[in-house]
Amino acid sequence: MSPITVVEGRRLSLTNLDKVLYPETGTTKGEVLHYCTTTAGPLLAHLHDRPLSFLRYPDGPDGQRFFTKNVPPGTPSWVTTCEVPHSRSGPTRQVLLQDLPALVWAANLVVELHTPQWTRQAPGVADRLVFDLDPGAPATIVECCTAAQWLRDRLAADGLDVYAKTSGSKGLHLIVPVEPTPSERTTAYARSLAVEAAAALPDLIVHKMTKALRPGKVFIDFSQNAAAKTTAVAYTLRARATPTVSAPVTWDEIAGCTEPRQLTFLFDEIEPRCARYGDLLAPLLDPDRARPLPAAGSRRPGTARGEPRAGGGPAGRSHRVRPRP
Repeated sequence: MSPITVVEGRRLSLTNLDKVLYPETGTTKGEVLHYCTTTAGPLLAHLHDRPLSFLRYPDGPDGQRFFTKNVPPGTPSWVTTCEVPHSRSGPTRQVLLQDLPALVWAANLVVELHTPQWTRQAPGVADRLVFDLDPGAPATIVECCTAAQWLRDRLAADGLDVYAKTSGSKGLHLIVPVEPTPSERTTAYARSLAVEAAAALPDLIVHKMTKALRPGKVFIDFSQNAAAKTTAVAYTLRARATPTVSAPVTWDEIAGCTEPRQLTFLFDEIEPRCARYGDLLAPLLDPDRARPLPAAGSRRPGTARGEPRAGGGPAGRSHRVRPRP
């Protein structure tokens, strides 16, 4: 019989707690659930009111994996769900993880957690802008850090702050708090900056997904700003060979990164990082940090296209773009 636990008054059946999900590290399902409970504070804060998409991998990263946005069969009645409009298929229902019992229930399914850039109150109206920096081998997250610093300064030239986390896979995610904006417009703005970055640093950056263009370069994926797309949420475990986490990082860590292992974080490193830094992405939760996107075709006075303003980062520091090795 599966053990029963009570979490904040909710009875949960937890299955196969001794099952090894990550053979390379021997990490068990029980350890995965423990990670989710100890990181529940910031994890739930970034999940709040955002319809969830699941990447399930119940037999570990090497087993079957499947992606779903619909409410999974057997979801307890007390787990919050919401109706989400879809232009093609009509409305569907998706899960919202609003409290610890729901998070533990989801973790028992063994999932990556992905959310859109909007909340249930305003489907398709983004309050965040995201750039997914994806390196094509032999490029690594080190090259992503150079691209990230260019984007940080460029966004600052438009009056926007930007925060960073590892993808938990190979690259980086940059996240910008914005005033509520239709997803079509955030996507168009993100695309324009990706194109601009590729023109400014053609030996480092590409903005097209074409695989033949990507070896040795950083692909800036702006498409995750589309209303129907999702991004791995901060602090989620990833279905990789080892239990890596999509972990918030500082700009000093990005500036100082010289090898990939410096920005690779396993699940047991996250609690000490939170104790040291707090939630580095907490500003995303403060609506007063949001800024409007610039009007189409406008730029701040004195800033030429493709020439980031010196000292324009959120902390008032400039970042020199390192030459590509």
